[in-house]
Amino acid sequence: MQTLRQIEKDILTTGKVDGRELEVLREQIYRGGKIGREGADFLVELHKRVQHLTPAFEQFFYQAVKDHILAHGRIDAEEAAWLRQMLFADGKLDDEERTFLHQLKGEAEQVGPEFEALFEESMKQPPEQRTCG
Repeated sequence: MQTLRQIEKDILTTGKVDGRELEVLREQIYRGGKIGREGADFLVELHKRVQHLTPAFEQFFYQAVKDHILAHGRIDAEEAAWLRQMLFADGKLDDEERTFLHQLKGEAEQVGPEFEALFEESMKQPPEQRTCG
């Protein structure tokens, strides 16, 4: 079995996560049946560093983070702070991140006031501006 650092090296060499790399990453991240904070932190860092974000990796990334955050059905202050750091690390909120927050809010059994504040603040952010070409 490869370690997460070996997987990261292979992924960063090719610049994308697809096919076999994604399968191996999934196996490692979900080892033991769930994703812990270490695995979630690793994914966040990898997501920042991958040059070409494929739709398959994007889907896996957001699902894995959601699985981590909602492992206990609720989003508490610590998880809200972690999400805030993850989402605003680049200084902007993109459409995928906004959709992700909506999904979290809809699927959580309970959310704390810190997540509510993060959600409200995030929804006030201007929508992503995309251009053709």
